[in-house]
Amino acid sequence: MRILCVGDVCGSIGCDFFKNIIPTFKRDNKIDIVIVNGENSADGNGITKASAEYLFTYGADVITGGNHTLRRKEIYEVLETNPFILCPANIKENPGFEYSVIDKGRYKIAVINLCGVVYLEKAGAENPFIYSEKLIEKLHNSGINNIILDFHAEATSEKVALGMYLDGKVSAVFGTHTHIMTSDLKILERGTGYITDIGMTGPVNSVLGVRSDIIINRFRGTDSNQKFILADGKCMLNGCIFDIDEKSGKTYSVAPVFIKE
Repeated sequence: MRILCVGDVCGSIGCDFFKNIIPTFKRDNKIDIVIVNGENSADGNGITKASAEYLFTYGADVITGGNHTLRRKEIYEVLETNPFILCPANIKENPGFEYSVIDKGRYKIAVINLCGVVYLEKAGAENPFIYSEKLIEKLHNSGINNIILDFHAEATSEKVALGMYLDGKVSAVFGTHTHIMTSDLKILERGTGYITDIGMTGPVNSVLGVRSDIIINRFRGTDSNQKFILADGKCMLNGCIFDIDEKSGKTYSVAPVFIKE
């Protein structure tokens, strides 16, 4: 099976670029399942019912989240009722499901979403190493060996460590949150596909999707209170493809995805 994982979609401009790219890309590359990080898919951070429905309409099978998922109160009801949109399971206030399970008939695949704790203390997440053990054991006991994990974390060391820790226990681990695609896409020793961060989907000429002048002024200390505004202009879509053996749950091929206007 071929799993496409798409980096953090930034606002309406990112959603529109996702719409323009994914339906054709999915068909041409024989993608079976699309996992999208959508925690910033609403303009001004967070995710709304409308932005989630937009991503589902144009190709997402599962939408994962992060530290901004609960920013909009309207999403709480969606999380409670839709098992295919996830808030990180280890965030203590998470009102939704711990994981998603997609049933393809001859195989099932589970998607887990966890949040890091290093430099993300405000997210209120429990230890992702301990929490992942519980979820993976539960899934293995139910007969599901195909497991994909979106680890939404700030520190690269925390991401790498969790990937190594879960090598052989899950099919793939991909990192999100930092919006910068890393060049370490690989297959670990025991068959787990891994990348530290799959990047973002949104404006190219930006600082993590936000207008660069706003972020520069913050770093310079000249205007630290200006509201974040998404940049515009040409867009890119970052992500990766994991080819997974449906019987063993091991990744046997990985490929980066970088599409730019």
